[in-house]
Amino acid sequence: MKHCRAYLAAAPALLALALAGCGAIGDSDPHAQLPPAPGAGAPLDPAVAAGAPAQVFEPGVTTPRAWWTAFGCDSLDALVGEALAHNNDLAAADAALRAAEASAKAAGSALVPSVDVGYTAQRARTAASLAPPVTDASQLLYSLHTAQVTVSYPVDLFGGLHARRRSAVAAAKVAQAHLLAARQSVAANLVVALVGLTAVEDQASATRAMIASGQEALGFLRQRLRLGDAGDADVTAQEAALASMEGQLPALDRAAAHQRAVIAALLGRAPGSAMPALPTFACFAVPGHLPVAFPADVVRYRPDVMAAAATVEGAAADAHAAVAARFPSLTLSATGGGTAQALGDMFDSPNLFWSVVGGITAPLFHSGALRHQQDAAIAMFDQSKAEYRATVLQAFVDVSDALQGLHDDAATLDAAQRGEAAAQQSYGFAVRQQKLGEVGALALLNAQAALDQARSQTIAARSARLVDTVALFQANGAQPSLP
Repeated sequence: MKHCRAYLAAAPALLALALAGCGAIGDSDPHAQLPPAPGAGAPLDPAVAAGAPAQVFEPGVTTPRAWWTAFGCDSLDALVGEALAHNNDLAAADAALRAAEASAKAAGSALVPSVDVGYTAQRARTAASLAPPVTDASQLLYSLHTAQVTVSYPVDLFGGLHARRRSAVAAAKVAQAHLLAARQSVAANLVVALVGLTAVEDQASATRAMIASGQEALGFLRQRLRLGDAGDADVTAQEAALASMEGQLPALDRAAAHQRAVIAALLGRAPGSAMPALPTFACFAVPGHLPVAFPADVVRYRPDVMAAAATVEGAAADAHAAVAARFPSLTLSATGGGTAQALGDMFDSPNLFWSVVGGITAPLFHSGALRHQQDAAIAMFDQSKAEYRATVLQAFVDVSDALQGLHDDAATLDAAQRGEAAAQQSYGFAVRQQKLGEVGALALLNAQAALDQARSQTIAARSARLVDTVALFQANGAQPSLP
């Protein structure tokens, strides 16, 4: 009793401290520092070079949800639509969202009174030795019917139930952000996989063209060998170069098969099953205008940032609930009904009963467990704020990397195209000179190797530009509208 009086005496001070603490916990702003908005400093230059299509950056423009339509490829749009409809990762994320929303609704139900209805029917026989002497001793077998309604209401004095509901709502927001992120990731991965497939197929086509040219050159060398105008060393060198090029094809075919398997999985199909028509590289148009979101819009529309912000909200609510758990809880309940031996007599006035109960429960001694749980919840709240700031900073890094990548891609593609044109012209000269006997096999092999490398660099540069365009769309964060 002495400890109870001490607890009650300290309750007002503890309540004031708890409310002050809850106010601090409720401030879920993690204070992430935003970089200067695009255009506030040096203007963004368009990603353009002499031999590459221009891409103009548009600061302050948000990325549309269906950003993949900017590539102007109808077959790509159809494939993305199929992936969004049948991808298994999206189905799992959608189910997780529905479960989180149902849990949030269940948590909100704890804030309103609950009503339960019960009915029992009993058939019993009482022993004669236990029968009251004033009753009829022959009435030892009887029936008893009871019906009752119970209403209970937990009074949320310190906001613990409201905090649990806010935590559940925040978890639903996290699940929704994860679904948005999954949708964008599936679309981005599909576009990147299709670009990778076209790059591999173009590389394989270029290799086959080089093999055909090498076979033609080998035929001329063998003809010159029969005429005594070339030596065995020239022929064997060309055969070795031709075999080396032919050895590249299996690896390219394997890479293409892997990309097709990835595409099939993203579409929700088994690898090796029938596939729709896949776009070629010619179907992809380089978007001429690229949105560059303001930092505030990146924070607003990036799904990972949205999920991190919702996690902060949930952690703040959990900390509030942990504080409220250290204070008394009040429950009100009422029960009313009737009981009688005959079913029709249950609600006659003499057979009615009711009760009203109010109960208060206060934690007295838990060996410090509630305090430790509060400390753990506050620490997790601090952790969520730090993770939010890290997520925001990483989002800005992604935007910066994508912008710099597109600048570099334009220059790289321009240089690769000029290099391929020069290598193609040099190879043509070498072929004609080799046919005329003016140069040996070594000069032709060098020209072949230079052309093969130049074509590979052009294909890689074109693919990198498309992939970095996808990366910019992803880094900006698309408008989060679910279908």
